[in-house]
Amino acid sequence: MAAYLNRTISLVTGNGTSSPTYDANALTDSPRNLHNTSIENSPLQVFVRAKKRINDIFVEIEEYVVETVRFIDDHPAEVKIVDVEESQQFHSYVQKVSGIRSVLSRDHMKVAFFGRTSNGKSSVINAMLREKILPSGIGHTTNCFCQVEGVDGKEAYLIKEDSDEKLNVINIRQLANALCQEKLNESSLVRIFWPREQCSLLRDDVVFVDSPGVDVSPNLDDWIDNHCLNADVFVLVLNAESTMTLAEKSFFHEVSKRLSKPNIFVLNNRWDASACEPEFQDSVKAQHQERCVDFLVKELKVNTVKEAEERVFFVSARETLQARIQEAAGQPAHTGALAEGFQNRYFEFQDFERKFEECISKSAVKTKFEQHSSRGKSIARDMRLMLDGIYERAGVIRNQKMEQKKLLIDRIAITEQHLMTLTREMKLKIHNMVEEVEQKVCKTLNEEIWRLGVLVDEFNLPFHTEPLVMNVYKKEINAHVETGLGSNLRSKLSTALAMNVENAQREMTDRMNALLPNEKVAHQTKQILTRPQPFEMFYTLNCQNLCADFQEDLDFRFSWGITAMIQRFTGRAKKHTKGAIINHHNSNSNVPQLFSPMAEEPNSPMCLMPQAGITPEQWSLISRFAVASIGSQGTVGGLLVGGLLLKVVGWRVLVGIGALYGCVYFYERLSWTNTAKERQFKSQYVQHATRKLKMIVDLTSANCSHQVQQELSSTFARLCRVIDGATTDMNEELKQIESSLTVLESNQKRIKMLKNKANYITNELEVFEKNYIKSN
Repeated sequence: MAAYLNRTISLVTGNGTSSPTYDANALTDSPRNLHNTSIENSPLQVFVRAKKRINDIFVEIEEYVVETVRFIDDHPAEVKIVDVEESQQFHSYVQKVSGIRSVLSRDHMKVAFFGRTSNGKSSVINAMLREKILPSGIGHTTNCFCQVEGVDGKEAYLIKEDSDEKLNVINIRQLANALCQEKLNESSLVRIFWPREQCSLLRDDVVFVDSPGVDVSPNLDDWIDNHCLNADVFVLVLNAESTMTLAEKSFFHEVSKRLSKPNIFVLNNRWDASACEPEFQDSVKAQHQERCVDFLVKELKVNTVKEAEERVFFVSARETLQARIQEAAGQPAHTGALAEGFQNRYFEFQDFERKFEECISKSAVKTKFEQHSSRGKSIARDMRLMLDGIYERAGVIRNQKMEQKKLLIDRIAITEQHLMTLTREMKLKIHNMVEEVEQKVCKTLNEEIWRLGVLVDEFNLPFHTEPLVMNVYKKEINAHVETGLGSNLRSKLSTALAMNVENAQREMTDRMNALLPNEKVAHQTKQILTRPQPFEMFYTLNCQNLCADFQEDLDFRFSWGITAMIQRFTGRAKKHTKGAIINHHNSNSNVPQLFSPMAEEPNSPMCLMPQAGITPEQWSLISRFAVASIGSQGTVGGLLVGGLLLKVVGWRVLVGIGALYGCVYFYERLSWTNTAKERQFKSQYVQHATRKLKMIVDLTSANCSHQVQQELSSTFARLCRVIDGATTDMNEELKQIESSLTVLESNQKRIKMLKNKANYITNELEVFEKNYIKSN
C-alpha cells in the first residue's frame, strides 16, 4: 500500500518527497495532460533516437565496407597485396552489414502480454492503444498470437502468417476470436498494422503481442521460441479477483530459463472489483503484492525487492479504456469509471505506462543496439587489422620494388657505359684484325704468284695449236690456276683466319654475356655463335676474266737471228737506260753522271759511248736510231757487215761461222715440237698471268679483309641487338616497376584513408554506446 501511495504522489507532484494538493478536477484533467505531454520527453524517444543514430552509423559502415570491397576488387592483379582469404572475408562483411541493416530496419520495442484466459490481456493492450483494436470479452476470446505494430498511412490492415494478402482489420474478430468458427492455430501469428498517427506508442516503434491463455495450450516451448526470445518486456496480466496460478508461474519459469533476467511487469487487472468490498481492499492488495514480489524475487530471481515492488500494479484495463474513449470523444475521463476509486486506478495505469516506457526503452536499446554496436565495432576492428596487414605488406612490396628499381637503373647505366667501352674496344680489335688479314693475304698471294710457274707446270691437259682446242686449253688452264691458287690460299690462310675470327667472336660473346649475366641473353648469344658451317674465306681471283686477253705467240723464231739479236739488244739498252735514269734522279748531287753503269762491261756497246759531253738520254736516242737504220737498210746493212767480216777474218772463218750458224738454226728448227710450243705457251701464260694477278693483289687482300670485317661486324651487331633488346626489356621492366610503385603508393594512401574511416566508425559507435547504452 505504501508503494502504491508513493507512485501516486510521485506521478502527481513529479517527485517522491513533497505532498500533493489536488482536487477532483485536477485528477480528472491529469490523464489528458499526461497524454498531451510532448513526445520528445517520452522515454520511448530514446529508443527512436538511438535507432535512427545507429541506422545512420550502419549506413556509413555499409558505404565503408562497399568502398573497401571495391578497392580490394579494383587493385591490380600484378600487385598482390590481398590474398584470396582476405578478399573473401571483406566480401562477407558486405552481407553481414546488409543483414544488420535489415534487422535494424525491423528492430522495435516488443512487449509480450501473457496470462490466463480472460485475465484482460487484450483489454490492457487496447487501453494502452486508446482504442478497441483486439477482440475482448467474457471467456476465451483470443485463440492465436496477435501482433499490433505501426504503419505509415491512414489505412489499417492485417496479414495472416505465411501470407502477403492484406485483410480488413475487421476480420480480426473472426480470425483471432476463439468464439468464431474460423479458427487459427494457437501458435500462429496475425500481424495487425495500425496507423502510427493514431497512437503515440506505435509511433515510437513499440510492438504489442497478445497471446492466448497460458492455461489453454501445452505448446509453451513453441510459444517461447517463436514469440518470446526477441521480446524486451513481458507483462503478466493477473486476475485480481483470484491469485497467481501454477500455469502462469510455469510459463515464466521457462521464459527465465531461455532469457537472462527478463523484464517482467505484473498487472493485477480488474482491481475495480475491490471497490465492492472496501474493508478487505488493503489486505487483499497487500497479499497480492507480497506474492508477486516473492515470485519475481525468490522464484524467478530477476529483481531485487525494491525493483519488484516497482513492477507490480493494480489496474482496471476495461475502465481505463472506457475513460480514454470518453476523452477522445471530448468527455471527462471519470465518466468511464466502473466503481469508486477510479482516479487511483487511472493514475496507477498511467504509472505502469510510464515505468513500462522507461523499462522497455532501456531494455530495447541495450538488448538490440548493444549487440549491433559490438558487431559494428568488431567489423571495423577486423577490417582495420586486415588493412594494417595489407598496408604493411604493401610497404614491404614497395620497398622491394624500390630496391629493384635502384638496382635496375644502376644496371642499365652500367650496361650502357660498358657497352660503349666495349664497342670502342671491339672496333679497334676488328680494325687491327682486318689490317692483319689484309697483310697476310697480300703476302701469301704474292708468294703464290711467285710460284705460279710450278702451278702451271702441274697442268697436264693435252696441248694442240688448233684454235678450238687452244680455247678449251686456255679455259682449263685458267680454271686450274684459279683452283690451285684458291686451294693454296685456303690451306695457308683459311684455317688460321677462321680460328682467329672464331676466337674474336667468342671473346665478343663472353664480353657481352659479362654485361648481362642472364640466361635468356646467354641463350640468344649462343644461338648467334651457332653456325651451320664455320667461317670460310672466299678468294675471288677470276682468272678467266683476268687472262681473257692473253694471246699466245707460237711462231718459230731463231734465237740467234738478226731480229732476235736486235730485240735482245734493244731490250738491254732499254733496261740499262732506265737504270741510268733512275740513278740520275735518285742522285743527291747536281753534277751530271758521265759514266753509265753498263760501261764496266767491255763487250757492251755502251763502251763506245763518249766519256763526256753526251748524256744517257742522248746516247739512248742515238742507239735506237742506229739499230733502226740497220734494220731498215736490210740487205745493204747485211752486205756491209759481211764485207767487213770477210776482209777482217777471211772467207774460211766466215764459212765456218756460217756453217755453225746454220747447224744451230736447223737444230732449233727441228726442236720446235708440240712440247716446245707447250713450254713456250706456259711460259708466256705465266708471264701474262703473273702480271695480271699482281694487279689484283691489293683488291683480293682488301676483299678478304672486308669479309673478315663484315663477319665480325655482323656478329658484334647481332650481339649488340641482343644487348639492346635486353636493355629494352630492362627499361620496360623499369616502367612496370614504376607503374607498380605508383599503384602501391596510391593503394597505401587509400588503405590509410580506409583505416582512418574504420577508426572514425569505431569512435562513432563508442560515442553511441556512451550516449544510449552505458548512460542507461
